[in-house]
Amino acid sequence: MNLAGIRAEIVAGNAWATEQGWEPVYTAAPGARIVIIGQAPGRRAQESGVPFDDPSGVRLREWLGVTDEQFYDPGRFAILPMDFYFPGKAASGDLPPRRDFAPKWHPRILAELTGVRLTLLIGGYAQKHYLKGRAKPSLTETVRSYQDYLPGLIPLVHPSPLNFRWQSKNPWFAAEVLPVLRAEVAKAL
Repeated sequence: MNLAGIRAEIVAGNAWATEQGWEPVYTAAPGARIVIIGQAPGRRAQESGVPFDDPSGVRLREWLGVTDEQFYDPGRFAILPMDFYFPGKAASGDLPPRRDFAPKWHPRILAELTGVRLTLLIGGYAQKHYLKGRAKPSLTETVRSYQDYLPGLIPLVHPSPLNFRWQSKNPWFAAEVLPVLRAEVAKAL
C-alpha cells in the first residue's frame, strides 16, 4: 500500500477526529531523508494542520539549522509524532499520545520511506518506544548519551520554550549535542 492509502486508513479509523474537522498531523514522502518522531501535535498544530507550527517548532528548526522551507519539505523531513492527533490537555501540559497509535501506523509508514538517513527521537515517549532496552534510566541520560545511538539516530529533549530550566541545568546540550545535530542534519540532507 502507498502513503496515500495509509493516510486514508488513518482518517477512516479516527472518525471522532474527522467529526471535529481534524486531519492527522504528520508528513511523509518516500524520499524523506530525516524522520522526526515526537510526542503528538499540540492544539495549535492540530488547528493549523501543520506539524510544529508553534514556538517549539521555531526552536527545533534553529536547533537543526534549517529553514522553514527545508523543514516543511516532505522530501527532506518526515514528521511522525507518536500520535497524529492532539490528545487534549492535562493538568500540566498535554495528555500523552495514545499507546497503540504509533505501533499500529509507524511501521507501515516507515516501510514506505526509502531514503531515510537520520531519525530524531524527541522526548521520552518516542525514545522509550524506539530505543526499548537501549534507553537510559532518564531522558537526560539518554540525550546525554546521544553518541551511543549514532550513526543514524539522535535522541533529543523537546524544544518547548517551557524546557528552559532543563536547558539551563544542562548546558552541555547546547555546547555538545546541537553542533553534532546540525552536522548530522546537514550530512543527511
